[in-house]
Amino acid sequence: MQADSTRRGFLRLATVTGAALLTSCSADGGGEGGGPPRRGGILRAAFPGFGAKETMDPHAQRQFVDMARHKAVFDKLVDLDADLRPVPRLARSWEPDAEARVWRFTLREAVFHDGHRLESEDVLYSLARILDPKAPDHLARPSLALIDLRRSRAIGTRTVELVLKAPGAELPSLLATTGTPVVRRGYRDPREPVGTGPFRFRSFTAGRSFTAVRFDDHWDGAPYLDEIRIHSAATEARGSAVQAGEVDYAHEMTPTFARVVDGNPRVRIVSAPSSSAEGIALKTDRPPFDDPHAAMALKLLADRERLVEVVLGGRGGLGNDMYGKGFTYYPQGVPQRERDVDEARRLLRRTGLLNKKIDFYTSTAADGFVDAAHLFAEQAGEAGLRVEVRSGPPESYFTDMLTKGTLGSHRCGAMPIPTYLSQRLLRDSPQNATAWRHKDFDADFAAAQAVVDERDRGARYGRLQRTVRERGGLLLWGHPDWLNAVSHRLHGVRAAPPNTVDWARFDKVWLT
Repeated sequence: MQADSTRRGFLRLATVTGAALLTSCSADGGGEGGGPPRRGGILRAAFPGFGAKETMDPHAQRQFVDMARHKAVFDKLVDLDADLRPVPRLARSWEPDAEARVWRFTLREAVFHDGHRLESEDVLYSLARILDPKAPDHLARPSLALIDLRRSRAIGTRTVELVLKAPGAELPSLLATTGTPVVRRGYRDPREPVGTGPFRFRSFTAGRSFTAVRFDDHWDGAPYLDEIRIHSAATEARGSAVQAGEVDYAHEMTPTFARVVDGNPRVRIVSAPSSSAEGIALKTDRPPFDDPHAAMALKLLADRERLVEVVLGGRGGLGNDMYGKGFTYYPQGVPQRERDVDEARRLLRRTGLLNKKIDFYTSTAADGFVDAAHLFAEQAGEAGLRVEVRSGPPESYFTDMLTKGTLGSHRCGAMPIPTYLSQRLLRDSPQNATAWRHKDFDADFAAAQAVVDERDRGARYGRLQRTVRERGGLLLWGHPDWLNAVSHRLHGVRAAPPNTVDWARFDKVWLT
């Protein structure tokens, strides 16, 4: 395809430019004071740790601690704003053809930490690395599998033309998903990360610490900080450290901790309301939950209000067994699922589960998992279902639970609904915790992605969500507020949902 003939078909109304949509991040501290930004200082941040599973490979990221480290060193082509809409990063703008089958991305002038200037070939190399079939830990591979790399090409040094195997109206959002940072072509060794991010890598020890220093030539301006240090720590340690002034930022704190520090002048909570999802994954590829009636029984057993009140401390909203409440494409007009113990007991009897025992595999990998599992076990017992809770190692839980347990603790941060569907509910999804594998569902999802009209596309996604709600293995009972703690010395931290552009964004914060 020649450049001129392609250009004639491009939709000007679909063009996105950095000038129009790039999130403003001239940090003002979110109104918490601190005066004008100041340069200098070392930021100390603490995140939940995952031991030897932690990595500096930006295409194998799974945990928030990894994502925060990668965000410091690398950039994505596209990121997401607080409403889960795609916004420009290394891509200054993009535009599709009339069928959303050919996309052109125009790159910014950016430089890698080793002095190499960002070019189109770096983007193509990054995508090839993400899509490498020999790298099953590259989580974005299924989401980006529609890209036809053999037909995609560089048009000069600043433009990338991505050709898709089928129309894909969601491509910018998919490029913003977890595991999509751009690396320098030739990058192979995660121990020597070189990116275009605001901080230059200095050191990393899995399960312990990471250090990076300011990169003065970052395309979005140099950070205010001289250095950042990101540590892995358990919840109690994070809380103690931020209260003692040993760290300035503590990620993902509990509602209990938020109550403890309420009124403490040395610590404040930065909260992003209903920014994630908490639930239970039911394995649908094996008895009893290969029968949708058995899965429905458990959905009707859940006392969602009680789970939100106890596990989330009341800081969150009720879940309705569909991901993405409040996000674009979330189905409207679906009644809130209520608890119905009598109907649940009838379904348990019908499916042979009444007075039977099933196992619930959980872990301390995330705060609230174990508490929610035991509380749900109590609720299930009221209808005659015995749930046996057992815990696994936190450092490998999110991998282990894909195969272990009839039930499992499930959570997800903020991401576009199509991304969630592609990463968790397709036959080859790498995080398909419910083992939901249906050819017709995959085909309907692919058809929805191909629709250019946003209203029609949204209606199709809504039907997919309803299908999972009625027949699938997702029991999503709550949408927690996202709680981070910051010291009185740290300013400019924004209340952003996880996985969005302003989350863990340490290049725009400062210390006093």
